Order: sequence, then structure tokens, then C-alpha cells
Amino acid sequence: MTKIPQEIQEFIKGKMAWVSTASLDGTPNATPKGSVRVIDDEHLVFADLFSCKTRENLKANPKVAITVIEERSLKGYQLKGIGEMLTAGPIFDEVAEWLRKAPKVMPPLKYVVKITVDSIYDQSVGPEAGKRIA
Repeated sequence: MTKIPQEIQEFIKGKMAWVSTASLDGTPNATPKGSVRVIDDEHLVFADLFSCKTRENLKANPKVAITVIEERSLKGYQLKGIGEMLTAGPIFDEVAEWLRKAPKVMPPLKYVVKITVDSIYDQSVGPEAGKRIA
């Protein structure tokens, strides 16, 4: 496990993230998620509301990459790790509560993906792009 630096935890808040997974045969899938949250120093979560391909990929291959970019500054990070699908429990309930408070009506929560982060990379424009930072 890798500790998510406080600066990156703050950076992720309120931003759209791109979740990338791959099937067992390596077919990639990337999808935007507005529900990515940091839940502690080593884990991220996101809600599954519409994610048929992501769900199938995670069942076959739990590796996942989350990329978050701030368009104005072109600063960003990619966090990689292992995803675990949750259908009940405290984390599931917490994410369900976030969705109930969302400004838009959301469909029912199918599951929550909890990601144990194992590496973090700089995705900012510039000479450090792609460098592993944690």
C-alpha cells in the first residue's frame, strides 16, 4: 500500500476523475466518475451507477487506474491500485449517503469500488510528467 499525500487528497476533492480498467484479455475501458473520493490515507472509492464494462473488468482483473486532472492548471495525478467491489457495509452506506445528498437525483447504487492505492504518478504537463511520486 502507498500513502496518499495530503496535497493529493485535497487535489482530488470535487474533481471529475477518469477510471481505467482492463478486461482479462487486456481490452481497456476508461470512464468518467464524479464520485471518486479519498476515504483514508491509502484508499479511494467510487460509486457504480452505470458501469457495466467497469464492473465486468474488475471481476476479471481488479487492477485500476484513477486519473484526476485540473484543466485550468494542467496539473494532475494518476493513482493505481487494486479494486474491490462492495455491496454492503459501512463504506457502501457512506457512499450511498453521499449520493442521497447529491444535487441531482441518481439511480440506485449497485456497488462501491474500494481501491487500495499502490502507486501514484505525476500527470501534470511538464518535465515531471509520468514520474512516480509515491
